[in-house]
Amino acid sequence: MATASACSTHNGELIFFVNGAQVVESKPDPLMPLVEFLRTKLHLTGTKVGCGEGGCGACTVMISRYNMNTDTVVHYSINSCLAPLAAMHGLAVTTVEGVGSTKTKVHPVQERIVKAHGTQCGFCTPGIVMSMYTLLRNEPLPSLEQLSTTFDGNLCRCTGYRPILDGYKTFTKEYCEMGGKCRKIKRRKPSYRPSICNQSIGDIEDLVPYDPADEPKFPLDLKVNHEKYHKTSLTFRTDHVTWFRPTTLDELLDLKSTFPQARLVNGNTEIAIEMRFKKMKYDVMIATTHIPDLKTLERNKSGITIGASITLSRLDTFLKQECGQMAEEETRVYSAVVDMLQWFGGKQVRNVAVVAGNIMTASPISDLNPIFLASGSVLDVVSRERGRRKIRMDNTFFKGYRRTEVKPDEILLSVTLPATHKNEYFSAFKQANRRDDDIAVANAAMKVVFHDDTNIIKDMALAFGGMAPVTVMATNTTEKLRGSTWDSDLVSTACSLLADDLPLTPDAPGGMVQFRKTLTLSFFFKFYLRVKSKLTITLGVEDNTAPTDESATQQFVANRKWKSSQVYEEVEVGQPITDAVGRPLVHKTAYQQATGEACFVDDITPVEGELFLSLVLSSKTHANIINMDASEALSIAGVVDFISVKDVPGQNVLHGIDEHIFATDKVTCQGQVVGAIVATSHTLAKKAAQIVRIDYEELESVVTIKDSIAKESFYKFSPVLQHGDVEEGFRQSDHVICGEVSTGAQEHFYMETQTALAVPREEGEMELFVSSQNPTEVQGVVAEALNIQANKITVRVKRLGGGFGGKETRPKLIACPTAIAAAKLMKRVRCTLEREEDMVSMGTRHPFLGKYKIGFTNQGKVMSLELDLYSNCGNSLDVSPGVMERALWHADNSYRVPNFVIRGYLCKTNRTSCTAFRGFGAPQAMFVAETWITDIAYFLNIVPEQVRQTNLYKNGDPMPFGMQCDKGNIQHCWEECLDTADLDTRRQQVKQFNRENRWKKKGISVTPVTYGIAFGLWELNQSGALVHIYRDGSVLIAHGGTEMGQGLHTKMIQVASRALKLPTTKIHISETNTTTVPNTSPSAASSCSDLNGMAIVEACEKLLSRLDPVIQANPDKTWEEWIRAAYEARISLSATGFYKVDNLHFDWKTSTGNPFSYLCFGAACTEVQIDCLTGDHEILQTDIVMDVGRSLNPALDIGQIEGAFMQGYGMMVLEHYKVSPDGTLLTRGPGTYKLPSFGNIPTRFNVSLLKGSSNKRAVYSSKAIGEPPLFLASSAFFAIVDAIKSAREDAGCSAPLRLNSPATAADIRMACTDRFTQQFPLPPEGSFKPWFTVL
Repeated sequence: MATASACSTHNGELIFFVNGAQVVESKPDPLMPLVEFLRTKLHLTGTKVGCGEGGCGACTVMISRYNMNTDTVVHYSINSCLAPLAAMHGLAVTTVEGVGSTKTKVHPVQERIVKAHGTQCGFCTPGIVMSMYTLLRNEPLPSLEQLSTTFDGNLCRCTGYRPILDGYKTFTKEYCEMGGKCRKIKRRKPSYRPSICNQSIGDIEDLVPYDPADEPKFPLDLKVNHEKYHKTSLTFRTDHVTWFRPTTLDELLDLKSTFPQARLVNGNTEIAIEMRFKKMKYDVMIATTHIPDLKTLERNKSGITIGASITLSRLDTFLKQECGQMAEEETRVYSAVVDMLQWFGGKQVRNVAVVAGNIMTASPISDLNPIFLASGSVLDVVSRERGRRKIRMDNTFFKGYRRTEVKPDEILLSVTLPATHKNEYFSAFKQANRRDDDIAVANAAMKVVFHDDTNIIKDMALAFGGMAPVTVMATNTTEKLRGSTWDSDLVSTACSLLADDLPLTPDAPGGMVQFRKTLTLSFFFKFYLRVKSKLTITLGVEDNTAPTDESATQQFVANRKWKSSQVYEEVEVGQPITDAVGRPLVHKTAYQQATGEACFVDDITPVEGELFLSLVLSSKTHANIINMDASEALSIAGVVDFISVKDVPGQNVLHGIDEHIFATDKVTCQGQVVGAIVATSHTLAKKAAQIVRIDYEELESVVTIKDSIAKESFYKFSPVLQHGDVEEGFRQSDHVICGEVSTGAQEHFYMETQTALAVPREEGEMELFVSSQNPTEVQGVVAEALNIQANKITVRVKRLGGGFGGKETRPKLIACPTAIAAAKLMKRVRCTLEREEDMVSMGTRHPFLGKYKIGFTNQGKVMSLELDLYSNCGNSLDVSPGVMERALWHADNSYRVPNFVIRGYLCKTNRTSCTAFRGFGAPQAMFVAETWITDIAYFLNIVPEQVRQTNLYKNGDPMPFGMQCDKGNIQHCWEECLDTADLDTRRQQVKQFNRENRWKKKGISVTPVTYGIAFGLWELNQSGALVHIYRDGSVLIAHGGTEMGQGLHTKMIQVASRALKLPTTKIHISETNTTTVPNTSPSAASSCSDLNGMAIVEACEKLLSRLDPVIQANPDKTWEEWIRAAYEARISLSATGFYKVDNLHFDWKTSTGNPFSYLCFGAACTEVQIDCLTGDHEILQTDIVMDVGRSLNPALDIGQIEGAFMQGYGMMVLEHYKVSPDGTLLTRGPGTYKLPSFGNIPTRFNVSLLKGSSNKRAVYSSKAIGEPPLFLASSAFFAIVDAIKSAREDAGCSAPLRLNSPATAADIRMACTDRFTQQFPLPPEGSFKPWFTVL
């Protein structure tokens, strides 16, 4: 018999390969995440950390392992942030650096994402590249279906996903007319072009063909010595953990007997989360990855037996194969598992997560446990003391939260899923906030067995997740339904029984109680109809189901086939080839991003002695600080210092306003910076920061807008915008209605978290590398904090991994503590926030509440508006006054309102200060406008488009603040959108579909947008540029904008190419630096191209005027020769440029002025389909027409439109930011806060740039693009409203519909009122404390 010590024949040395090179680690930390090792030890920084919990895919790498039985190499993608280092023994790791490089050879998978314009900020790009690369290594010619599931574990906040999919479609067999032969032909036209915009991707002869023979070979050592690596037991020990990896069941049983509380680990997808967020600690870990007895996967007389260590990906493949070989009646459980797995986690998670993990972690929302319970699956467990036994999974299996029938010393060997029979039916259901890669709100599995050749129930099993602390079975319901006939009366009886069987208190953890209860009935109704339809076929029993009910059984699918088009005007014939303006050039650093070479702040290689800072954040919403003690943290070896307000040599108040670098005697929100720990590593600093002790005296808090109104907690700034005679307008109206609607908070979720690196220099100088949209503000506040002049502070910004406004003012909150620590210790100090820290401390989009009174005529013409807007600002003003001002200016969206009064109220609350976010208050106010437009339409019983058309601005109409709507481009966008979308025809098709379907409904909506361009703070409407021409003729440009994915540097090079009449290859932009261009404005307000482009043009014109005499004297010479001659003539080859926007002003006393330089316009038509029983939905088609003037770069502009649309879709429909009533943030990462994913894009996504538009107030007649398109996503929201309206009409509900943003699955389902929702009325407000609250 083996012993615990005997199993450790290999002790302490970890060997694996990375990008073909052997790595030997003599004393590894077994629990160190692989990504940390790659980045800090091997300095392979192409692999990014976006969340640390396996939810974003930025850390994706490929693992390769030799299979000795088949003599093949298996490749699979994983989240390296979850993968423990010890698990890499004997494996080959490939990172993005190992795929291709700009210095050697770019891989086709990198080239195609670049040429398809599928990268913007580039932070997520390496992870997406690795997911696609792994697919190609396994399937050199994949199908579109395989492609569709490859990226369900990857997120991108910038692109909107469409160009990524279009680029990678070119690898699929469907793309090629000749199937598998296509990839072998180097010069072949594709069968279709993925988009007009992607000209470079459209010509396949320009693409490097993919040839698997070019791939690097699997390391010979890992193949030859496979048994040494994988059949030898391992032990790794550190001070805090011992890691065992046994290779036989005997060894495993001995270890479990010796260490009964040891944690068994396989994929580490659950344990890593426990250790990260629940602060769980395990002294002993036992890896079960190499036990042959746990790898069984076979079909036998008992069913299909699945070993405990079988990964979900392998299970999925196996079950699909088996289902294809078995009779359908036998496969119903297996098919349910396959259906569920398509929504289970991301691809990277399924590649390593195992069946045993689902069972043994006993999660109450496990997707598979309801299937195991309902099917009566049987577990095979074993222990050294008790031996082997079988456990049938039934209603007694789960003993309590995270507890099961399996004993602590027992090991799960396998689970056997039984086959079904002819008279047995089985289905599984799940509803989540987002379909793919999301945990369930509620799920279920249901089985019914009938007496032979009847529809009388013999046996039944109903299992539910998300309805209790454990997965539960509705045993009372099934007991009482036995012997019943499967007919329409059964549904009512079952629903009543289920409601009693599955109680949830109003304050149940997780919230959404009415939704969850309703889902249980909805799931059963779906099951009833599925079985009913099959019984009709098999028994020939009469089916009295209404044809319109059949839609309840239809499911949304994962493998949709996307189509898209991008239409723009090509450059004029005869435009010089050197003139790059108007051409769809790829992003300047796209190749560096796709190869992992693009360097972000945290990618800068640390130097010897560099220190790491971790913030100490408040855990209380509103409290006095009684005492703060860092002594325990400082006692840890490697912890250098604790930084707090006492260490600030200058001002602790940021820019003299209401926000502090460090809290002093009071905290006013959770996540407020109280202090900071400095240590020799990031991990150590974070650990020490968590044990700094702070004693609080809690105070009463204000969290929501409702709280603020009740307690009159407001900031003093209260702007009012008014025009005409509101009361007279109401008197002239045929109807007057009132309403209110709210929008929630939205997390920026830039893929790169806030990061700063401070480098102290001589003479008190400080150099800062900061991920900031606003380097000048960082320079100023750091100077004030250090009590030195700004001329000694240099702020450098190479690129940002996304910003969206969240890095406009908030970077100072980490830049200041980092700089203070660096100045005190005279060491380089870096701070990179964890995703959870970033989300809890950096702020969000402002939640808004709009209360309106609207008067209108019988024809739907608006006559008068009274509107109160409330914004939840948080614990400081930050940019809230400007956000409210813009909200008031855009409260009309695109509609002529002759009489109005709009009042703004800034709510002072105890939550993290809200800040700038793409749109800056305008989307919230425009959302209120579209709500009252929709109210008018439904009141008059006409389509909303008619009301919109009636009130839409016309050329020359005065706007609320005195500006005129010029050129009529909003009308042009609107009309072109209606035409290209074929709205009239499709609306009739939607109506027809809705008449024929009760439980699936379609909706369609068109919404416009009018957006003003300028900073509301007038002094920010300026920019500078510096242009150098070197003696070799090359040009270097510096300007005031930062590159954050929007392609600003690319556009500015294009502008300079026209101004200087040079090819772009001659022009370079390196970074944004406060020493080259001073006093820069933030890269915000969609003004970067306008301001910086005009400044660059001025500088270039200065240079050309200086060069003109040289050129005139030598007209036949080359550019290089002219520059050399100018240099020799001592002509300055360096020039500055400056630009300011003129004629900007506004008088709030008279509500008149000219707050914008010009207006942007657009319109979007979106069609959706909803599931009325679950609240699920999908976007079927979106058509966008956008006025961008004369585009500087149509590919980049279209990318901004698509990215903005998807981000706006998140705001409107998907992204539910949850805060408890006491102010605790509940959504702290991608596991709980769901961004739009690849699966959320419209099935058809068409974008057109308005033809014939120009703009004399911006560089080369272009227009801004960053923010205006975001609100077009409201078309999806109001399409959902349109669909819900149909469902309510079918239910006989005439009550007004009020839907707030975001319209989550829960909101959609509960708005589709029916007999199921009516069983669960809301309890009286105030009678319970909800799990989360509306901000």
